[in-house]
Amino acid sequence: MSSTTDVPPAGHAVASATTTARRGIRKSRGVRRLSRRDKIVLSIMVGVPTLIQLVLVWIPTLLSILLSFTRWNGLGLDGIRAAGLANYQYVVNDSPAFWPAVQHNILWLGFLALIATPLGLLLAVLLDQNIRGSKIYQSIFFVPVMLSLALIGIIWQLFYQKDNGLLNFLLGTAGTPAAVDWFGDPHVNIWAALVAATWRHAGYVMILYLAGLKGVDGSLKEAASLDGASAAQTFFRVVFPAMRPVNIVIVVITIIESLRAFDVVWVINKGTNGLELISALVITYLVGEGQSIGIGSAFAVILLVISLVPIIIYLSRTFGKESKP
Repeated sequence: MSSTTDVPPAGHAVASATTTARRGIRKSRGVRRLSRRDKIVLSIMVGVPTLIQLVLVWIPTLLSILLSFTRWNGLGLDGIRAAGLANYQYVVNDSPAFWPAVQHNILWLGFLALIATPLGLLLAVLLDQNIRGSKIYQSIFFVPVMLSLALIGIIWQLFYQKDNGLLNFLLGTAGTPAAVDWFGDPHVNIWAALVAATWRHAGYVMILYLAGLKGVDGSLKEAASLDGASAAQTFFRVVFPAMRPVNIVIVVITIIESLRAFDVVWVINKGTNGLELISALVITYLVGEGQSIGIGSAFAVILLVISLVPIIIYLSRTFGKESKP
C-alpha cells in the first residue's frame, strides 16, 4: 500500500499567497501610532507659534478694537471710560492731521506703484539677460531690502542734510543760503522720503520679478519670436501676463508697504511738518506727549481695516482658483 501526501491545490496556494501579500501591504500602509514623545514634540511645534501669534498679534488687535471705544490716558485701569464712537468722530471730523495723512498714504501708494514697482521690474528684466556681473548687480540692488526702514532713514538723512549733505554738495549749494532743507521743508520732504522708500522697494520688487521671469516657460518666448513679435511685444503680451501670480503678490505688497510706511518719516521728524502718515499718527497718540489710548487705537483700527481690504481680495482670488476644478 502506498502512502499519499495531501498537497493543496495550486489555486488555493496562489490565493493564500495573495492574501498574505495584501496583509503585508495593509500593514506597511497603516499609520504608525504616535509615541508619547512624538505627541509632546508635535504639541510644542504647534503650540509655541500659536501662543506667540496670540500674544503678539491677536490679543493686541482685539484689545485695540476694544480700547478704540474708550477714553483712557494709559495710567491706570480704573481710568478707562466708555466713549462709544466719539474717538472715531474725532479722528474723521476734528483731527487736523488725519486727512493730510490719508492724502500722503495715497501719494505713497501712487509713487510706489507708478515709480518704484516699474523700476524694480526694469531692473529684473535687465538682470535676466545674463549680462556679465548680474549676480553682483543683484546683490547691490538687494542690499537695501535687508536694511530696516529706520536705518534707511538715517542713511538718507546724511544724503539730504542741508549743510553737509551729499545732494546739496553735488548741487553746489552746501553751506550757502540756497541750500535746500530736503527733510525740513514741508513742500519737498514727502518727495525726499518717497525716494528713500523707493530705494528699498525697487530692490524687493526686482527679486520677486526675477523669480517670476525664471519660471516663465521658454517655449512661449520662442513661439512669439517665430510669429514675428518684437522683444517688447513678447514681454508685454506673453511674458508679463504669464507672471500673473507674481503680479498679484506685488500689487498686494505695494499696497501694504504704502499703508505701513512709518520708519522713514518717524526717523526724519516723527511724522509731522508735511510727513503725516496714518501709521505715524497711531504712535503719536499712543506714546506721544498728548497721549490718548482711545484715539490712537481708533487710528490703529482704521489702518487695520484699510490693510485688510487688499489681503482679503488676494486670499479670495487665490483660494477661489484653487477650489475650482
